[in-house]
Amino acid sequence: MAVIEPENTDVLILCGGRGTRLETLVNDRPKPMAEINGRPFLDLLIGYAGSYGYSRFILCTGYKHDSIEEYYRGRNGSRKILLSRENEPSGTAGAIKIAERLIESGTFLVMNGDSFCKLNLKEFCGFHFGNSGLASIALAPARKDPDYGVVKTAADNRVVDFSEKAESGGDGFINAGVYLFDRGILDRIPADKQMSLEYELMPGIIEQGVYGFATDCEVIDIGTPERFRLAAKILAGM
Repeated sequence: MAVIEPENTDVLILCGGRGTRLETLVNDRPKPMAEINGRPFLDLLIGYAGSYGYSRFILCTGYKHDSIEEYYRGRNGSRKILLSRENEPSGTAGAIKIAERLIESGTFLVMNGDSFCKLNLKEFCGFHFGNSGLASIALAPARKDPDYGVVKTAADNRVVDFSEKAESGGDGFINAGVYLFDRGILDRIPADKQMSLEYELMPGIIEQGVYGFATDCEVIDIGTPERFRLAAKILAGM
């Protein structure tokens, strides 16, 4: 069975969103650059993936891209950091398509740039290859919160329903914002068109084989001032 070699696998981090609800606390930089205990949140994501051996990162920028570009330009070291900029809002799937020219690996990892889920990435990769699907999505326990998409799976872990921003009632699983895609997914994203990963791409490819990797890990996001302050407490010491 094929396995992922982290050092040869690209990690895309989606960090182009505006984050309007956080602007009362952070308005001079994009949301992923908000500092958590003195470090950009984006640094924490890169460091966590790096702890599993991933070393090639593609940052998909958009809103206030200069902040990310200035911070990471020249900071490669043992990790290679590439920048892919969207000049017009392209949606989360559109941002992946724009980065296509930089993606070298046959399978690649995608992470939201404004949330963190401490799942075991090695186990996630093994799960993905064990199912031989087009895509795998990490799942976290559901919350009674409409900000998190509800994902339903069958007994074989195949995703049978993907309803982003639907009230879960606290049952089942939510999208944890971490994905593994085979490169073939890029053919399903149109060029030069705005497209959402959560609302359009994922629901549209369920029939092609999408599997849900259930975890008991909490999703920590920084989307609102309240969640940002909570994240700073939870992530202290990272």
